[in-house]
Amino acid sequence: MVSKVTEGVKISVEQFYQPEYSNPVMGEYMFAYRVTIENNNSFAVQLLKRHWWIVDSNADKREVEGDGVIGVQPVITPGEKYQYISGSNLKSELGVMTGTYLMENLVSKQRFEVKIPAFQMEAPFKRN
Repeated sequence: MVSKVTEGVKISVEQFYQPEYSNPVMGEYMFAYRVTIENNNSFAVQLLKRHWWIVDSNADKREVEGDGVIGVQPVITPGEKYQYISGSNLKSELGVMTGTYLMENLVSKQRFEVKIPAFQMEAPFKRN
C-alpha cells in the first residue's frame, strides 16, 4: 500500500492483479485498486473530480478525467474515511498509475487539489 497526505487529506491505494479478467496471450492485463480517502481536516470536504495518468511498460500512456469516483461525488466529514474499488486494464504486465482529486472545502467553498500517490501494477508472475 502507498499513501500520501495533501492539504490534510490522506490517500492510500492498494492494487490487486485480476487473473480471471486478464488474458496475457492477448496482451490484456486487468488490475483492481482500492482507494481510501481520509479527511484529517476540521471541515468536511467533497471530492468533485478525478484525474488519472496510466502508463504501462510498453510506454502506452492514457489520461482519464471525470466527475467524482465510481459515479459519486462523496462528502467526507472530519475524521471520516471514504473507500472505493475500481480497476484499470493494461497492455503489459507492468504499469503505474498516479493522479489528483479536485476537492472542495465545504465551509469556505475553496477548491484544492489532492495528490494520489503513484502506485505500481505488476502481475505476480513478472516478479520471478
